[in-house]
Amino acid sequence: MLRIAVPNKGSLSEPASEMLREAGYRQRRSTRELVLADPGNGCEFFFLRPRDVAVYVGAGTVHAGITGRDLLLDSGANAVEHLALGFARSTFRFAAPVGTMREVGDISGRRVASSYTTLVADHLAKQGVEPAEVVHLDGAVESSVGLGVADLIADVVETGSTLRAAGLEVFGEPILTSEAVLIRQADAVAPPGVRTLTRRLEGVLTARSYVLMDYVVPNELLEQAVQVTPGFESPTVSPQHHRDASAVRVMVPREDTNRVMDALHDIGARAIIVTSIHASRM
Repeated sequence: MLRIAVPNKGSLSEPASEMLREAGYRQRRSTRELVLADPGNGCEFFFLRPRDVAVYVGAGTVHAGITGRDLLLDSGANAVEHLALGFARSTFRFAAPVGTMREVGDISGRRVASSYTTLVADHLAKQGVEPAEVVHLDGAVESSVGLGVADLIADVVETGSTLRAAGLEVFGEPILTSEAVLIRQADAVAPPGVRTLTRRLEGVLTARSYVLMDYVVPNELLEQAVQVTPGFESPTVSPQHHRDASAVRVMVPREDTNRVMDALHDIGARAIIVTSIHASRM
């Protein structure tokens, strides 16, 4: 039975469960469920605190888990990133009172507050910078400077509005660009179930990123149309009955859908239809 850890709350929880659901796995109906068996898929899901997922995976208690890249690196656990999952993206940066710091070297001898102390300490060590202290806080990190606990902070930055309200501004290069990731134990051979899980999640990522496009184009314009829609590998082209034209089916990046439809229509393609992809195996 494959054991998989899933975040039980926070911004990672619902998207992770939804992705697993799209991959064909059972998921809990109530947040009170902490363990869920899925015998049809040979799996058992454990709903854990997001920060604890990497610890359990690293210890081998579970075979795989979903967590944030930032939480994985901050945990110090014996676990590695196995597959990036494309949701819950965030940027982790330093911020200080406006006009006080410009580069990472300015942190030397200063107090840094963060919820990710291991990640911050490791990053500064690689940069050859020695802070006076890395202060651990569980939340409301942006208030620490105004309260005199720290000289600057390291935190997740989205719009930056919270930082500006606290009189802070980001500086230096980003510490990390994070997103949800599938992780596994670093020194263990992944069991077959992890390979199946990986293929399924990759299929979800492909289905989310592409659409299926069908269109009809005169044969003399077929090569032009195929140049517009080269496809994931190659388009499927079928002759039309009683017409000097071909029906084309091809995968197109979802974000390019309308641009591609416009280009095909300008060439002379017609009956252009777009269909969402529910699942895939590439």
